[in-house]
Amino acid sequence: MMNIIFYHPTFDSKQWIDGISKRLPQAKVRTWTRGDDQPADYALVWQPPHEMLAPRTQLKGIFALGAGVDAIMMQEQRNPGTLPAGVPLMRLEDTGMSLQMQEYTLAAVLRYFRRMDEYQLFQQQKQWRPLAPHEHQSFTIGILGAGVLGQSVAEKLVELNFHVRSWSRSPKNIAGVQSFAGDEQLDEFASGCKLLINLLPNTPQTAGILNKNLFAKLRPQAYLINIARGMHLVEGDLLRALDAGLIAAATLDVFVEEPLPGMHPFWSHPRVSITPHIAANTLPEQAMDNIVANILALEEGRTPTGLVDLQRGY
Repeated sequence: MMNIIFYHPTFDSKQWIDGISKRLPQAKVRTWTRGDDQPADYALVWQPPHEMLAPRTQLKGIFALGAGVDAIMMQEQRNPGTLPAGVPLMRLEDTGMSLQMQEYTLAAVLRYFRRMDEYQLFQQQKQWRPLAPHEHQSFTIGILGAGVLGQSVAEKLVELNFHVRSWSRSPKNIAGVQSFAGDEQLDEFASGCKLLINLLPNTPQTAGILNKNLFAKLRPQAYLINIARGMHLVEGDLLRALDAGLIAAATLDVFVEEPLPGMHPFWSHPRVSITPHIAANTLPEQAMDNIVANILALEEGRTPTGLVDLQRGY
């Protein structure tokens, strides 16, 4: 009998337990509660308490219930041993998130490209004021992060005839996309970008990457879309860049502190658009399909997808 434990502070545990049990009839799936020291082969978690996983060195795999693993990695840094040594950690690579990210970014990109944000302000001022449209050849879009989600977004933008470039830790080969990689190419990547989309993983190396130095490399009056993590953005630098005209407008889905405090200046800034961390949600059915496929791969001695490199943090 295979034993699987589940923990998530907000998800409906019954939906997940029933779904995994249906897909793996040979498994006994239970919600983990404090004091549960019964055997387990696999763990499905989000922000698990230290005592849930720390003693479970016999686990065959831990599955993070999201595309990012920064939260559990941060728990490990604060409380070493939260992740038992030698146990593989997997993240959700797509499971319906790519389509959601495409939808979100296309909505934001086209809003800026067609200057709908400015027309909305004109409407509030009762101004009938046609603007010169942006042109594709001068509206270069840069994507920070070229993993599964970044590649998906890049490919969709290429389909719409945008000039797209990507920046990542190592070079990527995406049809129609100019690839930049490594710290030495970050400035070259940023130079000439009219719109910047951040889809980087949250690691110590990427924290604060959206800062005044990077903003200064972009084309004047550039646009910013942050749908990765709040820790990537130096919030004060963005406010100053907006006020100085370096950044024309920003769409932000993630923040250093969530929910965003009511007194935060982003709420009232006329050139900042806010959404409450909804760019891509975990879709239970697709996620369960992915997790079960990976459990079967591990049981059969095959390499799972979404395997996290604990040194890199993604």
